[in-house]
Amino acid sequence: MGTQTRCIDGEPPAVPDYLTETYWWAYIDPRAVYIFERQWLVNLILWGNFGRLRDAALARLDCGNDLRTLQVACVYGDLTARLLGRLADGVQLDVLDVLPVQLANLARKLPADSGVGLIHGNSADMPFEPGHYDQALLFFLLHEQPETVRRATLAETLRVVKPGGRIVMVDYHRPDRSNPVYWPMVGVLRTLEPYALDLWKTEIAAWLPAGACLKSLTKETLFGGLYQLITIEV
Repeated sequence: MGTQTRCIDGEPPAVPDYLTETYWWAYIDPRAVYIFERQWLVNLILWGNFGRLRDAALARLDCGNDLRTLQVACVYGDLTARLLGRLADGVQLDVLDVLPVQLANLARKLPADSGVGLIHGNSADMPFEPGHYDQALLFFLLHEQPETVRRATLAETLRVVKPGGRIVMVDYHRPDRSNPVYWPMVGVLRTLEPYALDLWKTEIAAWLPAGACLKSLTKETLFGGLYQLITIEV
């Protein structure tokens, strides 16, 4: 039996309005999957940095035994396959996404016997018990969410990762003005990614729940500051 999508709480979540209104062309329409599910294209969108960003994120996840890992939202390209290959045998990897079309696309990219759990759920209201996971990965998700959803996603991620665990995030960041892609990115994000410029104006840490108990939060920037890599120890 191949990889199958499941709903943990029995009730499939509704597709959020902001996705239907803003990102139908990128994630919801099946034609979008056909167009964007190309390794060279996702690399081009990230100015040739997809592999570098992917590998930097994966390097900060723990690869030990008996760890439960959550990837919050599907990603075009080979991120999940590379993550699966990096984890030790027997380690549980789950991927949560609110769009069935994205989960179905991911299932096609993975071996039938991969054992990856494909969970139909909303990142802002995850169907998991507190502390269910040892670590979580958010790869270019937060910039696609309005602030209220972004705050809820961060709060839920902190809730489902147990104390002593780790959260790794990669996303956009305000680049140096000397960066040659500064102004092109302003135009691209204003036109296609209406929530992304929030990350140019505000630190991700500002959207964490008030009083969140963290052992540490480290931020690195890459490609002239256009991207950020955040590692949280909880």
